[in-house]
Amino acid sequence: MNNLIILPILIPLLTGIILIFFQKNIRIQKVISLIAALTGVVIAAIVVQTVHTSGIQTLEIGNWQPPYGIVLVADMYASLLVLATSIIGFTALLFAFYSISEDRERFYFYPGVQFLILGVSGAFFTGDLFNLFVFFEVMLMSSYMLIVLGSSKTQLRESIKYILVNVISSALFVIAVAYLYAVTGTLNMADLSVKIAEMGQSGFLTVIAILFLIIFGLKGAIFPLYFWLPGSYQAPPSVVTALFGALLTKVGVYSITRVYTLIFYHEPGFTHQILAWLAALTIIFGVIGAIAYWDIKKIIIYNIITAVGVILFGIAANTPNAVEGSVYYLVHDMIIKGALFFLVGAIITVTGTSNLRKFSGLIASKPLLGWMFFIATLSLAGIPPLSGFIGKLKIVQGGFEAGEYTIAFVVLLSSLLVLYSVMKIFINGFWGEPSNEAEFKAKSTKGLYVPIAILLALSIAYGFGIEFISPYISQAADTLLDPTIYIQAVLKE
Repeated sequence: MNNLIILPILIPLLTGIILIFFQKNIRIQKVISLIAALTGVVIAAIVVQTVHTSGIQTLEIGNWQPPYGIVLVADMYASLLVLATSIIGFTALLFAFYSISEDRERFYFYPGVQFLILGVSGAFFTGDLFNLFVFFEVMLMSSYMLIVLGSSKTQLRESIKYILVNVISSALFVIAVAYLYAVTGTLNMADLSVKIAEMGQSGFLTVIAILFLIIFGLKGAIFPLYFWLPGSYQAPPSVVTALFGALLTKVGVYSITRVYTLIFYHEPGFTHQILAWLAALTIIFGVIGAIAYWDIKKIIIYNIITAVGVILFGIAANTPNAVEGSVYYLVHDMIIKGALFFLVGAIITVTGTSNLRKFSGLIASKPLLGWMFFIATLSLAGIPPLSGFIGKLKIVQGGFEAGEYTIAFVVLLSSLLVLYSVMKIFINGFWGEPSNEAEFKAKSTKGLYVPIAILLALSIAYGFGIEFISPYISQAADTLLDPTIYIQAVLKE
């Protein structure tokens, strides 16, 4: 059964390679992509259930025992994120079938999506820091291609900034990994945890921990390192933005969580306190951006930044409720951000613009689109009993338990401001006097509602099915709170 955990990596790898040979046959590319994505969802679900019943699953590549060989580790935290990634990949393909132009399809859009899913899934499942870097690069190279595909002036301008930032962060990543290896003699995460616990987290190791925070913070878009994200994520089509917003920043968040709960957890008074205040500033500036803009795509993009801050505050607070809340909220945010960007894509398809000042009364011609957006809005803001509520509640509760009253209040206040920022779209864009009603009604949204409906149904089920989901989330949080569970599973100690 352990061999199953390589399949979420192997399936997109082989699929991406096969799709390259069918460049001119778009229909075959779509069929192969969809079958692979659906298979990926099923395999990821089986892995989650296996981890739940049998504990952490590990796979030593080439039978080299850790810490010497490459090891894949599927704990519940990583497994849930791989499942969410597979679902986002599947729904993104469904949305792309009806929204991506043929020019983009012919220039390897579908292989690019497969390699992106490969990089993200590999980053979640890898058990050592160097291979985390490798999977980061696979993910980033795919994203470089997807962000520039179409070659509009805006895309080319923003892609230069995006590539430059990520090249710098990748160079810093290699430097940090080299320093860590020089000090500890290992890069296996479980072994690093043991070695640092034995030798003590010295001042030098704490500096390396902060360096990793900068690196992953650049990729996860925390304050003040988020400057590249709003422009870069606005440039490509909505389906690409949905993939980026739901997946790429979450890999940065996952990496911070993993290293700060497994490796660098010995000086929380310094490392976690810095993380807590950076998280608070990330929330504040994310909310300010979301309120300030009248571009619907940019409003949702700034809400990505806000959510990153909320999740990381839970990790920084480092109490059982806060960590469990972060896991809840991370999975919720992947699902709901995917749904919201698909909704934005559908709105742009109908209206021809993302400027909120240029259309109104859309609900008169597209009522289903309007009410789906309304449900997504409530879920994003954490209105009970939808999926965002329980995670945010636990994060706030954990923040109070940790004595972080100010930042916990910031998280609470952010819920109201997030609700305001997205309700602004609903009130101004869907409500009011209909503009161009006949023209909007004539615009086809064929096929675009299906992936949105899938993700919204999951969000609703996630909120109402809390009793069913709770054991899985608690198991993920237990591994993050107690590093020995992960260490014993990997090193067989």
